[in-house]
Amino acid sequence: MDGLIDDEPLDDVESFLSPNESDERDNVGPTLKEIHVIPANTRKFDCCCFSSDGKLLASGGSDKKATVWCTRSFKVRSTLDEHSQWITDVRFSPRTLKIATSSGDGTVKVWDVDNHGQSLRTFTGHSTGVASLDFHPSKDDLICSSDISNEIRYWSIKNGSCVGIFKGGATKLRFQPNNGRMLAAAAGKVVSIIDIETQVCRLKVQGHKKNIHSVCWDPSGEYLASTSDDVAKVWKFGSGSKGDCIHELNCNGNTFHTCVFHPTNTSVLIIGSHESLELWDMTENKTRTLQAHEKLVTALDASNASGLVASASHDCVKIWQ
Repeated sequence: MDGLIDDEPLDDVESFLSPNESDERDNVGPTLKEIHVIPANTRKFDCCCFSSDGKLLASGGSDKKATVWCTRSFKVRSTLDEHSQWITDVRFSPRTLKIATSSGDGTVKVWDVDNHGQSLRTFTGHSTGVASLDFHPSKDDLICSSDISNEIRYWSIKNGSCVGIFKGGATKLRFQPNNGRMLAAAAGKVVSIIDIETQVCRLKVQGHKKNIHSVCWDPSGEYLASTSDDVAKVWKFGSGSKGDCIHELNCNGNTFHTCVFHPTNTSVLIIGSHESLELWDMTENKTRTLQAHEKLVTALDASNASGLVASASHDCVKIWQ
């Protein structure tokens, strides 16, 4: 598969690998350096996402707003505040400066970042709060969302209409990068791999003993990571593999919640748990624990263009390199 198309990287961002820093569990492997903190104040952060060039970061949570920040100055670029309940997920389009948000109010909204955060579309039709959503990586006018009532909907931004419904809700949705034909939808202890063109479930990835909280693809689209309270797993697709589990890490006492692949070294998986980040070098099968937050890490995202990592929690959003 072809790699993702990245814009020019930020000139002033260094590599976030700093092997000389101290570690609580061992003294080898990758680490992260904290470079900025966005305080929660009266809100709680539940989601975050970088733009494709890494120059913007969107966050959302309990204050019913999504905020777009510039990652150079960390000043607010725009505030998106038309939802009536908390923001459950926020995603940048990989191709344009559009943002999609899902909410507990049962709606999905699409926003134009370049035009002062103007709301372009509001999609209704979900019977309950919408848990997660994602943009199609190669089609400008299609997003996907899921509600808690066992239903996934495909929306056309251009037409403002629902173009397909798949029975089978999910707590987290993520499109496979590049061609975007496959969608990973986590529900309960299973990840369904759905063919978006035919709306057929091609594969059910099973092996978790507890409910899955998070899924993420590596940039190539060949590897999918999933986390539950007790374990993180990495599954291989392509090259003759059909969802084979190739790596597994037990939580070692601290429950796992969210995950993202390292932005420049995909052999490292970053796992968010209660108060800490776990950096798992899968090649060496070694881990490093960083005390990162005062509360559960609710979301992670990484920018392949800038090398930045964002971790969200109810206390703050932190930016790392």
